[in-house]
Amino acid sequence: MDIIIHFWWVLLVLFVFFSGLVTVTQGNIAVVTLFGKYQRILRPGLNFKIPIIEQVFRTISIQNRSVELEFQAVTLDQANVYFKSMLLYSVINQEEQTIKNVAFKFISDKDLMQALIRTVEGSIRGFVATKKQAEILLLRREIVEFVKEQIDKSLEEWGYHLQDLQINDITFDQVIMESMSKVVASNNLKAAAENEGQALLITKTKAAQAEGNAIKISAEAEKEAARLRGQGVALFREEVARGMSEAAEQMKRANLDTNVILFSMWTEAIKNFAEYGKGNVIFLDGSPEGMEKTMQQIIGMMKIKENQL
Repeated sequence: MDIIIHFWWVLLVLFVFFSGLVTVTQGNIAVVTLFGKYQRILRPGLNFKIPIIEQVFRTISIQNRSVELEFQAVTLDQANVYFKSMLLYSVINQEEQTIKNVAFKFISDKDLMQALIRTVEGSIRGFVATKKQAEILLLRREIVEFVKEQIDKSLEEWGYHLQDLQINDITFDQVIMESMSKVVASNNLKAAAENEGQALLITKTKAAQAEGNAIKISAEAEKEAARLRGQGVALFREEVARGMSEAAEQMKRANLDTNVILFSMWTEAIKNFAEYGKGNVIFLDGSPEGMEKTMQQIIGMMKIKENQL
């Protein structure tokens, strides 16, 4: 009988001892109370509490936590804005006072979550109410900074810290979205038209400059060609005159009539008219009287030329 009693006592002692062992997993901190009053915290690993007297009131997670939010706000010009965002928060640190605040500020995590969501939504709604609909899409960063500034103090009192607020999507009513799309499309068309006009202006300007340069180059080339042609004609006439003078001198020394030279020039001219006329009609008086008249005119021109020299 005594052996059985001792056996039960041993079991009771072992039960009491093992009931005092508490294992806290990594990333968590346990809050211990004594008769309902805060006593101390237990960090990750194997811990011991006074059996029966001390109780684990709550296990606090010190890991990052996130929650997705979807809510509506109204702008200064009465436009409905719909937000989809992600909230990332965590316990500020692992200090005892911080853990104590986290454990006793709210009855449960559900109440904390509700307060946190409503606080964030209220801050964003307050910011959006001061802005016009056209400004909201450009103010994502400003909204995040405003919310952090507004709620960081409240979260610190609760023992939490807002690590990040990501606004994933901002939308408006369908009518507003369609009007915004039209505005964007019209602005794009306007920009395209302006770019096209600028391109056309540049193209025409460059073409005009190229045409002007081409005309200038062509004029310079024509001027140079005319100058060279004039020099060529002058040289040709000079050589012809020199040759005729020499031929006339030789015929005088041979006691021949110099009119033969004029007759030769006359016949050569008729020959050239026939070869290079290209279908043009030239009327020449080929009668003896006409030829004599033409010869006299040529002689008269030659005499005038000699007098000038």
